This record gives sequence, C-alpha cells and structure tokens, in this order.
Amino acid sequence: MGGHRHGGCLSRDTWESDDGRMLDVEHIIGWIETLPERRIDGVTISGGEPFDQPAALAVLLRALRGWADRLPQETDLLCYSGYPLRQLEREHRALLDGLDAIIAEPFRRTQPTELIWRGSANQRLVALSELGRHRYAPYQDLRPARAPMQVTVGEQIAYIGVPRIGDLDRLTALAKVRGVRHEGVSWQAQ
Repeated sequence: MGGHRHGGCLSRDTWESDDGRMLDVEHIIGWIETLPERRIDGVTISGGEPFDQPAALAVLLRALRGWADRLPQETDLLCYSGYPLRQLEREHRALLDGLDAIIAEPFRRTQPTELIWRGSANQRLVALSELGRHRYAPYQDLRPARAPMQVTVGEQIAYIGVPRIGDLDRLTALAKVRGVRHEGVSWQAQ
C-alpha cells in the first residue's frame, strides 16, 4: 500500500498494491513500441506514487529513455509526484536526472488552481533538462480557459487529464440528467 491518500485524489484506484496488476517493464515498452512513433512526443508517469517504487521507476526510466532515443523526434519524460520537490531532490536525485520535467508537491484540495496540469496551486511544474525547459517553459504559468481533458471509450470510459476541482462532479451531474450513471469511479469516495 503506497501513495499519499490525499483527499480529493482522482486516482483512488491506484492506492492499493495489487500484485495481480503488476507489469514488467519489458511489457510496457513492448506495448509502447506498438504505438505510431511519429505521433508520440512525450510520456507521462503518474500514480499512485511512482517514487514509492524507486528501483522499478529507475528501470522504467532507463527503458523509456532508450526507446525515446530511437524515435525520430525528441520525446520527453514527465512524472507526477505527491512528494515535496526538496524531498525528491534529497532522496531520489538519480531518478530526477532521468526525467525532463516533474510536477511535484502534495495535492491540496483546499488550494484550487487554474494552472494547467496541476490539481492544486502548491504543485510545481519543474523542468529538469534542456528538453524539459524547451517543452515546458511556455506552460509554467498557463491558465487555459478550460482544463484539457481527453475521454477514451472502450469497455470503460476513461477521463485523462487534470480537471479543475468540481469539474468531475459537474460532469457526473450532467451525465445523470442524460441517463448516464458513473459507477465505480476513482475520484469519488467508496
């Protein structure tokens, strides 16, 4: 059992360890290599908490960097962490060196933000490499009119992105009016 268990977390389904859902890095890289390579310019690692598995994260970052270096375009590695940046710098410097950017600090439901890709105002987008500075500098203070969200539909509906506080509750209410019920959603307390 890892992670920070922050109130209002969107990824409650990642809080409990589940050996039945563990994947080898080779499996992940194999899947990534099936994607259309020219359409990928970055990989985002999020949680639970990636830094709760530092050895596995190190293996994943090395494999991703090797894969990204073979692509025809620059491909960045971004990671989310609920740990304070200073703690990550102190305890996981080598892992940070494998990333291009990080969004760090604990999610605080009481500190809403309009900053892109962050759930709360205390979270920081920090470039860690030259590619990271090039890619993410324009987004340091960006406040888009709407939080960018992606929806995928398959056996389940998945919402991908960092919505503003209250957006998912509004989405649930609008869907309910149209006869669609959300069941087993990760952002609501079980």
